[in-house]
Amino acid sequence: MPRRLREAVAGLRGTVRFHARLADYTSFKIGGPADVLVEPADAEDLVQLVVQVSARKLPMFVLGGTNLLVRDKGIRGVVVSLARLRSIKEEPESVLYAEGGVGMPTLIGYAIRRSLAGLEWAAGIPGTVAGCVVMNAGTRLGEMKDSVKAVRIVTPAGRVIDCPARDIAFSYRRAELPAGIVAGVWLQLKPGVRSDIEKVVKDYLRYRRDTQPLTLPSAGCVFKNPPNDSAGRVVEAAGFKGARVGDAEVSRTHANFIVNQGHATAKDVLALVRKVRTHVVRKTGVTLDLELKVVGQA
Repeated sequence: MPRRLREAVAGLRGTVRFHARLADYTSFKIGGPADVLVEPADAEDLVQLVVQVSARKLPMFVLGGTNLLVRDKGIRGVVVSLARLRSIKEEPESVLYAEGGVGMPTLIGYAIRRSLAGLEWAAGIPGTVAGCVVMNAGTRLGEMKDSVKAVRIVTPAGRVIDCPARDIAFSYRRAELPAGIVAGVWLQLKPGVRSDIEKVVKDYLRYRRDTQPLTLPSAGCVFKNPPNDSAGRVVEAAGFKGARVGDAEVSRTHANFIVNQGHATAKDVLALVRKVRTHVVRKTGVTLDLELKVVGQA
């Protein structure tokens, strides 16, 4: 594996780190090492990486969303961060093209400065554009599918294809995309009044600060909302606010968040998840499905 790994990342212009600690790259601040972590310098560098990794039949995982828990032994193969793919371009008719590594707060700020409305729902979401597309990120105000016009994907063969939104099946926290890596997204926005857009964003940020534990590391909502109900309400009704395993704790602010109180491990988080799910189904009859994505080796 080491020789194939070295060959897979040879000649890249981006950053290459062997045995990189993934806790430094996740919003949970939890996770073991990657065999190798690569930050491609640009879209062309990403294509080269994909071709080289595919030729050596190595596993590849792309970081991006915040709904991620990396297990304590980390991820084998090549882990990709799109952090350097962060350009934004304004196109005619209120369209923005954002590369996959652009952070949603950065994109919202760009849209506000150009008086473009349509992304207010995402205020406070810390993930990348690519991650938000892949998981069809959303809040009570809207979701990613409401704005996506097309998605640019680098296929496992290294081809670059542009997939229109009409060919993507979006559902709750999911987008059925062609196999590959989201390199960029076209977003259809609409002209607005800057002060009005800013007010909606500020009001929603205030609401999130008041109702969610934004000052502690977390991966956002842990469970999907059951039909016609709220996972947070169900967990709280079962008496699990403040429940704890090690440094993993069910937030006292919002019961659908598990927060890292300092040195939580993935093992702690998963033990707490099992405890919550088991007791919730016993007490309420509701089976909670994970929204949290769990990857890597235990």
